[in-house]
Amino acid sequence: MTGSDAHAEVLIIGGGPAGLMAAIYLARFRRQVSIIDDGASRAALIPRSHNLPGFPDGIPGRELLVRMEKQVRRLGVRIVRASVTSLEKAETAFLARHAGGELWADRVILATGIVDKQTPLPDWVQAVQQGLLRYCPICDAFEAIDRRIAIIGPSDHATGKALFMRVYSADITLIPVDGYRDEAALQRLAKAGVRVTAPLHRLDRSERAIEAVLVDRSRERFEVVYPAMGSDVRSELALQLGADHTDDGFLKVDAKQRSSVDQLYGIGDVVTDLHQISVAFGHAAVAACAIHNSLPMRYAPLVQSNGLCSS
Repeated sequence: MTGSDAHAEVLIIGGGPAGLMAAIYLARFRRQVSIIDDGASRAALIPRSHNLPGFPDGIPGRELLVRMEKQVRRLGVRIVRASVTSLEKAETAFLARHAGGELWADRVILATGIVDKQTPLPDWVQAVQQGLLRYCPICDAFEAIDRRIAIIGPSDHATGKALFMRVYSADITLIPVDGYRDEAALQRLAKAGVRVTAPLHRLDRSERAIEAVLVDRSRERFEVVYPAMGSDVRSELALQLGADHTDDGFLKVDAKQRSSVDQLYGIGDVVTDLHQISVAFGHAAVAACAIHNSLPMRYAPLVQSNGLCSS
């Protein structure tokens, strides 16, 4: 990028639902917007989302992203396919560097999301596409009603998810990946009717099920598996700038999505553990409005009179 192409009023880092929604709003505010995206949106893995309004038959995550990207391109938003390697703050602007060059921006929105920690299933992507492996019970537990379901993960992550899933099925099994020593949690699980097995050794996938091989050499088959392995928050760029974070690595923001670094905003999964597209959309709208109001207004030019009048 050179010249005016190397500067934007607003740079959005991340092209998932949150980043694309922010771009739609800002472009419609007639702001100069650029997106830098590495093509790794977690939403692309969703086989079909059924909890987005307006899609009664659901919509695949990748299709949603394609539709939103088409919309932002029509609005003139520039999209750069790259990973941002560094983000620096100068006195009045940010400098984002990537493999193809660099870009200056007056405001930056981080919409970088999270990366799920995976279970020991080698072909997990195919299992996700088949609906055997699922990550968001808030999104799709309704589609797993009355199935035989396993929750797999460290006991501190898996307990809450197992209890949540008990609303949807009477056949819930928690398979820890560590030794389960929390007696109070075990009692809660037992009272709710959740089985707890020996720790996990490995997972195997068949056409219609996932088989768990346990350390005691027993085997169990499940129609649906929900990992509860935790995730890594992609907040490194904000950390480089010294932005405040939670103990879990989420970027701290205020009610207008502003971080502790002036003119740096965060939206979507990078700021919350409620990983929902609808939440990301709300964050995007709030941040875009705040940013628009924080920048000098770009008024439409006045029409010059030619001094003539008509009767």
